[in-house]
Formats: sequence, C-alpha cells, structure tokens
Amino acid sequence: MPRVFVNLGPPRESGFDRPLGLLSDCHRRIESFLGDMRRVAIERRGRALSEDDRGLLTGAVRYFTVAAPRHTADEEESLFPRLRAAEGPQAEHALAELRRLEDDHDRADACHAEANALAERWLSAGMLGEPDAQRLIELLKVLDGIYREHIAVEDGTVFPAAGAVLDAGQLEAIGREMASRRGLDFDRVTARGVGGQQMG
Repeated sequence: MPRVFVNLGPPRESGFDRPLGLLSDCHRRIESFLGDMRRVAIERRGRALSEDDRGLLTGAVRYFTVAAPRHTADEEESLFPRLRAAEGPQAEHALAELRRLEDDHDRADACHAEANALAERWLSAGMLGEPDAQRLIELLKVLDGIYREHIAVEDGTVFPAAGAVLDAGQLEAIGREMASRRGLDFDRVTARGVGGQQMG
C-alpha cells in the first residue's frame, strides 16, 4: 500500500518511543475525523458539498481508509499479543477486555467499509440520494457509539495496564513495529522527535 499522509494538525507530544501515548493520540484523531464526517453528513444530508465540507469529508475518508487500519494493526498485532503474554492482576484485568475490543474492531471495519463507500460516491457524484444519505448518518451514529465505549476502555484500562506490565524493551518493540507499518525508520524518527504527525 502506498504511503499516504493525512494532515493531522499540530504535532503531539508522543512519538514512536512512547507508543502507548501515540495510540491514545490516534484516538483523538479518530474522534476528530468521525466528528467531521458526522457533521457534514447531518448538515448536508446528501446535498451538494461546499468546498470546506468536501475537504473535511475527503480527509475523513482518507484517514479511515489508510491510517485507521494501521492503528488497529498496532493494537491487534503489536500490543494485544504482548498483553496476552504478560502476568499479574493488571494484565488479567486488561485481558478480559481484549476479545470485546477485537469484536469492536470488526464491527467498526464493517461500518467503515459501507460508510466510506457512500462518502466516496457522494464526493464523486456531487450528490447522494436520500436513502443513501440517511444510511450514511445511521452508520456514523453506530460508529460513534462503538468508538465512545471502545476508546474509554482502551484509554482507561488497557493502555494503563500495558504501561504497568510491559517493560521498556517490549514498549520499544511496539514502537518499532508501529513505525515500520508506516514505512518509517524508528531510530531516525525518534532521534528527530517525530511521532504523531507521521501517523497517517
């Protein structure tokens, strides 16, 4: 997949050398892009898009098509397996949530596939029929509900537990894998203090 970078606003404090913070920063982006997408869908309801709304919708679709799947892989392929291998009561508490979180990812992926297709049709045709416009609003409402609960569990339970039970070497390995997924060299970007702004 070609590297596509999304304009993510000002740099965050977290870098690949602080992967748990970077994962949480990604949640703020998910909330922001989903909020943009919902606002445009609700306000325009399939009608012709203004230039600003077109830009917001294009950015959101690009984020959820390219960047968000990498965030899911960061969790399911890098973080969750290490948590499953960890021991102690904090790890056990977090482990109880992992199956549900993976189910959330599957549900969100299905909703995004349909929502992104509808949004791309809207961007391409300039208009979206009433049934499709209403369906897009419904899908984005479902996604909002999924993410509200999902993010609360990860930011409030899973990431703190990971910070407590994973050692520095494990956290660095997660950060290296996250950088690699984006075609970036961990040592180079961490030496330059590069992190969240490269998460697209």
